[in-house]
Amino acid sequence: RISVLHHSPSAHLPSRSGDPTPISRNLDPLSHPFAKARERARALNAAKLDRMFAKPFVGSLDGHIDGVYSLAKKPGILNLIASGAGDGGIIVHDLPTRTKLLRFPAAHKGVVSGLCFTEDGRLLSCGVDRLVKLWDAKTTSDGDGLLDDEDSRASREPLATFSGSTAFNAVDHHRSDQLFATGSNVVHIWDENKSSPISTLSFPTSTEGITALKFNWSESSVLATTGTDRTFTLYDIRTAKAERRLVLNFRCNALSWNPTFPTRILLASEDHNLYTFDIRNLSKPTAAYRGHVAAVMSCDWSPTGNEFASGGWDRTLRIWREQERTSRDIYHGKRMQRIFTTAYTNDSRFILTGSDDGNVRIWKAQASERLGVSHGRDVAARQYRNKLREQWKNDVEVGRINRRRYLPKSVYRAAQTKIEMVRARQDREGRLRESGAKEGDVKTEISKVVIQEQD
Repeated sequence: RISVLHHSPSAHLPSRSGDPTPISRNLDPLSHPFAKARERARALNAAKLDRMFAKPFVGSLDGHIDGVYSLAKKPGILNLIASGAGDGGIIVHDLPTRTKLLRFPAAHKGVVSGLCFTEDGRLLSCGVDRLVKLWDAKTTSDGDGLLDDEDSRASREPLATFSGSTAFNAVDHHRSDQLFATGSNVVHIWDENKSSPISTLSFPTSTEGITALKFNWSESSVLATTGTDRTFTLYDIRTAKAERRLVLNFRCNALSWNPTFPTRILLASEDHNLYTFDIRNLSKPTAAYRGHVAAVMSCDWSPTGNEFASGGWDRTLRIWREQERTSRDIYHGKRMQRIFTTAYTNDSRFILTGSDDGNVRIWKAQASERLGVSHGRDVAARQYRNKLREQWKNDVEVGRINRRRYLPKSVYRAAQTKIEMVRARQDREGRLRESGAKEGDVKTEISKVVIQEQD
């Protein structure tokens, strides 16, 4: 016969062998006078360890013999990336193994200026040869292995070809419909099943050449473009007309929609800065991000929507937090040249860059992150160190270590010259205010970005 003992909640349970000895902690701060000093020492050590283990470069994807000017990632897939080069070649890479899954050696005659994946996995490309081509980018089990020679030869022929009258500079596919948009001297909307554009979008007084275009992530009928005449335009493909148009102080080279905040858009400008706009109020940017010392050529939001990366003519890749106006990290390499395209992977852990030295480089989004399998204790310790660094970032010594970056000599000198120019401009504006200038006569730099807003 088995008897069951019922214990009351206050009954004492005997300790088993191997259990840690219970310790009662005194949480009175007066009993721990050196707690803050110990925490600061841990934060300082965490900042030093972060810089010691900062090795952001992961590897490169070779195969191109000319500069890489376009990148595309496949929606919902982590391991596939497509790159287009100046020699007209397109390669589909497998990121984990760094191998080439598909190769289209002569996809276009000239530069491949735009790439994008469709929702069903096909690949759209456009070039300066006035052609847009649709490719079958299906691989064996979505990147589990290389295609054999027969499959490779069969996949080199495009599924469809669309011709235009001028060179194409950008292409993007609709999120749900079988539609895509191309940018040349005007914006064309195409149907995949028709050989000619179904609509043409342009502003009445526009003389622009489109440099970049993107569909909105949420409201997929809204299309944003930037032009060579320093314009930024919002189109609605349902009404086939331009809704809003901005004339900016400088030309923009790239744009990117925030994936988690549908009304926010990021612009990469020729004036070395990046700007975020809220499309509900386009009178001035919501924020300006300064740090590059040459034109910003590319930008891309992280899938989380909290960070973005930018690549510039100054041969550096910079990572920015949305709430901070200076970059949190700067990546560069001895052999890396000017960066023309930048893309986050779909898990936001890595950043891909394409430069005119012919390489696609893979970088960590967190420079000191450890690759491979991490145990729970390692993850908890890393999170604790990151939190310490965040709490003590205003400390003089901790902040100095967190901000310290070694730059190429040319970039460092250009940055120092730019700082002097900014200080001189601020002093000039201060003297104007002291001399009794009116409030509207002295404008802030962010208010000078937009010259004119047109409906």
